[in-house]
Amino acid sequence: MSAKTFFFSDIHLGLPNAEQSRLREQKLVALIDELKHDAEQFFFVGDIFDFWWEYKYVVPRGYVRFLGKIAELTDSGIPVCFFTGNHDIWMKNYLTDELGIQLIYKDLDLIIQNKKIYIAHGDGLGPGDKSYKFLKKVFTNKTLQWLFSRLHPNFAFSLAYTWSHGRRKKEQYIKFEGQDKELLFLYANELLKKTHYDYLIFGHRHIPLIQELTSDSKIANIGEWVHKFTFLELSDGNIFLKTYKNSIIESYIQNLDESFKTSIF
Repeated sequence: MSAKTFFFSDIHLGLPNAEQSRLREQKLVALIDELKHDAEQFFFVGDIFDFWWEYKYVVPRGYVRFLGKIAELTDSGIPVCFFTGNHDIWMKNYLTDELGIQLIYKDLDLIIQNKKIYIAHGDGLGPGDKSYKFLKKVFTNKTLQWLFSRLHPNFAFSLAYTWSHGRRKKEQYIKFEGQDKELLFLYANELLKKTHYDYLIFGHRHIPLIQELTSDSKIANIGEWVHKFTFLELSDGNIFLKTYKNSIIESYIQNLDESFKTSIF
């Protein structure tokens, strides 16, 4: 059996509370246990945590089942790559030192199974979305980060969780409006004008899909691990969208006419 590569995104561990987050975490760990026997590598493409901040000697509590499972993967020689997303953009060296992962802050261009692949979380890419792009500059400002790190962790984490969770009191519904309106599709098409990719893989939008952009290029959005429990599998150079329901891995059947409950903002 050939080795497979797996992609997860938008897990948002910590959402909406510790109890419900732990149930999703346990489900994820159970799936990773199933997949690891055939895995050549794992990619977690951003928003793994709903909030993550590292002080020099302090990190957020919780997530020990997931973090332990990642350590088990890397200890056994399976490479694991974490991308920062718009919710966990402040990951630094703790996870690389403790788990042996590779941490990616922007995007990645690589060859897997003889396929040229572009991978990015997807936040702030494409035209428009100027308000978020400005907000991202604020979040990544070194001076503001230094000032935030001067706050006591109890106050800083409470403030961050209140802000992050407060934005989700009214969950939003998004609908796939077609390739000509989705910013990541527009961004992917611009990339393809310069470089060929077999697959362009994104997270962020929470819409699980695989669609053709050209006759030999496809875009894939991983979906999320909050409501749909979807992930991507790359096997023998082919990409598949799958879901994990009732402890069973199934092929994900797309219905892009439906609306998707989301928590991306």
